[in-house]
Amino acid sequence: MRIEKEVYGEEAMERLGGSIALVLKNGGVVYLEGDLGMGKTTLVRGVLRGLGYQGPVKSPTYTLVEPYELSGLEVNHFDLYRVADAEELEYMGIRDYFTEGSLCLIEWADMGRGVLPEADWVISLGLIRQGRHVSLEAQTEKGYAAFHALQKVITS
Repeated sequence: MRIEKEVYGEEAMERLGGSIALVLKNGGVVYLEGDLGMGKTTLVRGVLRGLGYQGPVKSPTYTLVEPYELSGLEVNHFDLYRVADAEELEYMGIRDYFTEGSLCLIEWADMGRGVLPEADWVISLGLIRQGRHVSLEAQTEKGYAAFHALQKVITS
């Protein structure tokens, strides 16, 4: 099950993130795929704004994770770009971040293969003309439920 979108500009990417936030209020695991500069952190900023966060949002490239506590929802934004071996994640206690009600948004999830839980959604970003091609794909039952809700939000 997949949604394909074309997104043009940073504001449009943030709006898409805000729409995604509407259906992820119960948490989940989202893998964000795409090369450097494709807008993964911008999309995360939109999700956080959609959940009510107004502070700065930066890529956790050096810290590996930026946690946010929002209205009872714990949101963890991971950037695993600099991880050399997935076992490093075990040392930081990564499994503790993945609770039933948390939302975990993970950039460069392939660097944590074998340690990370299965993704409810995979969001892939790629370059097209002057914008980005965004593909959203549900992977689990929890992901499918949120996915159906997102289809209604995006098409209304």
